[in-house]
Amino acid sequence: MDRYGTVMIARLRDPADAAWVETMGAVVRQWIAGHRSAGFLHEDLMVTDDGMTVVAAIFFDSEESYRALSDDPEQDTWYRERLAPLLDGEPQWLDGHWTHALDAA
Repeated sequence: MDRYGTVMIARLRDPADAAWVETMGAVVRQWIAGHRSAGFLHEDLMVTDDGMTVVAAIFFDSEESYRALSDDPEQDTWYRERLAPLLDGEPQWLDGHWTHALDAA
């Protein structure tokens, strides 16, 4: 398995409720639909039990595909204008190679 990606850990500006989840989903779906980033596989989003922390795991088919998106000025503008306003401060980003995918047998 040679997948690459990032994990974002962030605090929310406001507690997550059903409306927040729908807004966040709409923001991300809009980006994906409008930009078709080469090599993007999928994204998983978790809202933790405290309702204020989110963890996103974003998967690409290669490091090169991920870097092409992360270096794209248009993606940075989208992040600053659409996603960052939902967050309380800068998130933590952890980039790296995914080495295992374990599924229930």
